[in-house]
Amino acid sequence: MSNTRRGWLAAGLTAVVAGSLSTGWTLNAYAEEAPPPVAAAEAGEPVPPALLPWGERPSRLKSAQAGLSSAAVAAAGADAAPAEAGESREPEPVFAPKGHVAVSEEPTRITIAQAPAALAERAKRAAQAERAATSAPGVTAAKVERGNRGDRSGTFYHYAAGSQIGATDGTSANLHVAKPELASADAHTLTEIAVQSADGKQVVEVGWTVDRKVNGDDDPHLFVFHWKDGKPTCYNACGFEVYSQATIKPGATLPTGVQKRFGVQRSGAAWWIAYDSEWVGYFPDKLWNGTFTRAGATQWFGEVASATESTCTDMGKGLPPTDGTASRIGTIQMVNGPDPNASVRSTNPHYGVLSLSPSTFRYGGPGNGPC
Repeated sequence: MSNTRRGWLAAGLTAVVAGSLSTGWTLNAYAEEAPPPVAAAEAGEPVPPALLPWGERPSRLKSAQAGLSSAAVAAAGADAAPAEAGESREPEPVFAPKGHVAVSEEPTRITIAQAPAALAERAKRAAQAERAATSAPGVTAAKVERGNRGDRSGTFYHYAAGSQIGATDGTSANLHVAKPELASADAHTLTEIAVQSADGKQVVEVGWTVDRKVNGDDDPHLFVFHWKDGKPTCYNACGFEVYSQATIKPGATLPTGVQKRFGVQRSGAAWWIAYDSEWVGYFPDKLWNGTFTRAGATQWFGEVASATESTCTDMGKGLPPTDGTASRIGTIQMVNGPDPNASVRSTNPHYGVLSLSPSTFRYGGPGNGPC
């Protein structure tokens, strides 16, 4: 990331903090706008575990005003904010590139052609409509809006990862939420945790991502994703159910510059997703026809999806792991599984990884230089 851009971001954050003080933005003010807690789960809804994957009881997280930037959410001391005011609680499916790397293999490249037929056709139509809209005479490209966008073939995926083989019911970790610079032609830069079947074909993922096609801006947002039989589905929906007592849903804007807990745990015929202090929702077992009920491997990693083999996109904070202030994935825990013992590796020399303990490592980098 260039020094100029870092300067603008710093100035913007200062302005947000100053503005929040002068206008009296507080969590108490937001609390009146947030929906009250639901007294009981909806009929027929599975019941989540009594404890979150890291052993604490769930509690309501602090939600900021809808539509705030990640810097403003952080300045308010909130844990998240709805991306848009008045948005539905129904998860919104978004089709965009997503990589997948097996624990013991080189990273794969996923294209539209490898997606399930129905999803691939929908993504192709969206891509064609977008090209037609922006290439018509007299039409200029507008700000990217949230919603479905076509995948792009030939995306390159780069990883700095920790992984572990072993049967488990889930995992959790503290992830540093950053706002890395994303090159204009690249798809995303993200950090996540994932549980997968022993053969790597069934996967559940949760984390934060900077992805203009998925979220419409350069801020970090909460995301979920799953794979079935080695095929990608979509972001934030495609069978994901938002928990009736959750304060937020996938797609929420997250505060930048903080550590947050993310978790996945199977319980009650579903893979449950946890963020901060709440259960957000779940992927029901029926999505895999009841065949994916325990993980055989677990991963925690940074991922960059680029349009070219070499890119200037940042991973994490954009700092090499030898820097003591670089992004870290830490306090890894396993649910009914082996003790954490993450084996770390990188697939690109511009993105590094450095083990600090069996349950913590630093990762990231600036890509091939300033964008």
